[in-house]
Amino acid sequence: MQSAHQFLARNHALKTLVAAAYSLSPQAISGGPAWVDSGHYDIVAKAPNEIQPNLDEQMAMLRQLLVERFNLTFHREPKELSIFALSVGKSGPKLHESTESPDASPEGPPPLIFVISPPVVRLTGRNATMAELASVMQRAALDRPVVDKTGLTGRYDFDLEFTPDQTQFGGGLERGTDDSPKPGLFAAMQQQLGLKLEATKGTVDMLVIDRVQRPSEN
Repeated sequence: MQSAHQFLARNHALKTLVAAAYSLSPQAISGGPAWVDSGHYDIVAKAPNEIQPNLDEQMAMLRQLLVERFNLTFHREPKELSIFALSVGKSGPKLHESTESPDASPEGPPPLIFVISPPVVRLTGRNATMAELASVMQRAALDRPVVDKTGLTGRYDFDLEFTPDQTQFGGGLERGTDDSPKPGLFAAMQQQLGLKLEATKGTVDMLVIDRVQRPSEN
């Protein structure tokens, strides 16, 4: 949100917009013409109410916009994919239960956003769930879906700092060196949060695009 009333997205492929709107990894989206991946769009949308919408409301707005502007229709289909399973490490979680109510602000808890200051990436969680952590990992950092298997149902405060490698963020960030100030993502998850990311196979509810049109074709 650029303001309480304006939602802005710049230079995004339709697939990444769909991934954000439905909280999916782009790898869990299939179907549609080639431009779903290659075409890039700017979105400037106006929020209808006086109060800034929270993240769930923003994504609901984005879903409606995708239907109206792109005539998007799809169905769901389970499929076994390579995934990362998010689980609790052997020594238990190193998370602090949040004492703030998720309804303390009309906008809801602050969204999880990666802050990139090469060579370090930071992720600050406040009043965040494990499902939200898995979601931001699969949408932005990792190249496969992330499935929450922690069994943790609360809301937590945490701070994560790590040095990315060439497999993360689409390979678009500076690669860390042996003397980087922070560990890699997988080690940082265990050391700082007491959580594990494990590569495995799992069933994912795929979003299969049935129909979509460029806005100019509508």
